[in-house]
Amino acid sequence: MPEDKSGQLALVKQYRGLVEAYEALDSRIDELVNANRGPRDEMSAADLRQYRELARKRSELLSDMRLLEKQLNLSGDDAPSAD
Repeated sequence: MPEDKSGQLALVKQYRGLVEAYEALDSRIDELVNANRGPRDEMSAADLRQYRELARKRSELLSDMRLLEKQLNLSGDDAPSAD
């Protein structure tokens, strides 16, 4: 396999790992919010700290995903939605 393709493949694998980690964090956030059955401002202090930490990590993953999308020349319809 030419070096260009193996480098691209490595980026794709890295991107896929980021997407999977993002989705896992997003699910954990959903579970936390659903467990509290209410708005964030009514969460316990511990749950709110956990929510903020998970959300921060999720934002970092999203930033990393966007950087890789640029490296892979993904744009518009090619790039998966982070929703």
